[in-house]
Amino acid sequence: MKMMNNNNRLAALKLGFVFAVVGGLLTACGGYEEYNPPVDETASGTPPEDIDYEKRDTLFGKGGLSLFNSDKPENTGGALGVNSYLWRASLDTISSMPINSADPFGGVIITDWHSYPEAPNERFKLNIFILDRALRADGIRVSAFRQIQDRNGNWRDEQFLDENKIKIEDAILVRARQLRNQSIKK
Repeated sequence: MKMMNNNNRLAALKLGFVFAVVGGLLTACGGYEEYNPPVDETASGTPPEDIDYEKRDTLFGKGGLSLFNSDKPENTGGALGVNSYLWRASLDTISSMPINSADPFGGVIITDWHSYPEAPNERFKLNIFILDRALRADGIRVSAFRQIQDRNGNWRDEQFLDENKIKIEDAILVRARQLRNQSIKK
């Protein structure tokens, strides 16, 4: 008899649980309201092909996001936060070095340490900063670091000559002008 009493209680608990779940679901469905998004007063029913996307203000500026815009003779960046010619020229110029970090929106390229086969006990690292959306000589800055390996295998910092930094900046600027001239000729 005691056994049957426990079975009845268990069955009653299960049944109560089922009713609680079903009741909760029904209650949740009772508060349903259809969502009607707010009407955009600026929408005029213009078909998408008639919209001038070049004049629209977006998160990415006038005209929205465009990686390679061939309609304009001077591409000052498109989707990049900096001048696209300086960006691509920087990557081309340091293509032999491993890149540790590259931020096209902030205009920062950081290389990893790199040694050349002809000088294995010397290594270099570059930080390139593109400072402007215009293709200008003062739109780029290079910070360069140099280390020499001593006899014990430890790397110690050495001075990187300013004239070598200027040569790297000049090489980037020359390549950027070449890229710009190529895009204008197309």
